[in-house]
Amino acid sequence: MSIFNVRSPNSVSTGPSLEDIDAWFEAECDFASVSKIEKKLLRHIHKALDVLVRWPARPYLLWQGATRAQKYHRYPDSIKIEAKRFNVHCDTRTNGPAVVAYLLAGGERPKRYGSTNAWSVHHLYSGKFSHPSKNATLHAAKHPLHMTQAAGLVAIHPIADQACDEYPFFSWLLRALAFQKFNYDPDGVFSDKPVDETGFKCRDDASVFFAEQINV
Repeated sequence: MSIFNVRSPNSVSTGPSLEDIDAWFEAECDFASVSKIEKKLLRHIHKALDVLVRWPARPYLLWQGATRAQKYHRYPDSIKIEAKRFNVHCDTRTNGPAVVAYLLAGGERPKRYGSTNAWSVHHLYSGKFSHPSKNATLHAAKHPLHMTQAAGLVAIHPIADQACDEYPFFSWLLRALAFQKFNYDPDGVFSDKPVDETGFKCRDDASVFFAEQINV
């Protein structure tokens, strides 16, 4: 059985409007068949995004080839050298490369209040909640060109982390913001211009790629 559960009985009613993302989110909140308490909580989270969600400083594909199919990862020397230069630990566990990519892209990972762990590093494209114009959405953790792409990663407070998995319109809010910040559009829904296999309609290899292409 897959470790990924991406099934959902619900999705967004319309795709995010880039002209007014906040108004779109409010409309989706009103449309959703959830309780008034949930809607109120989600609106509070929305207003507190700057507190509850931390973004990387730039796009950065750390390791072209890494996926979460491996239980443990063996980092190439080039990544070890770069990580050591910035005092970033090369976590070999399943999601370790994504965490390393996020940190090397200038992301901050705050400590939790009720745990010795730091905030989770979350893939915005989780294979869940497809856009209304598409039959599926990217599952970044399974894809060798997206697992360690910092443009699709955030460090997120546990409360907001759960909201991403539960409410389609909250997930799409963050995906829309990732497009506005980095032009990252792996599903090809935010722009009429085609995107390449890395999810960008216009990318600079020098700013996006670091590691050599390595298949794991």
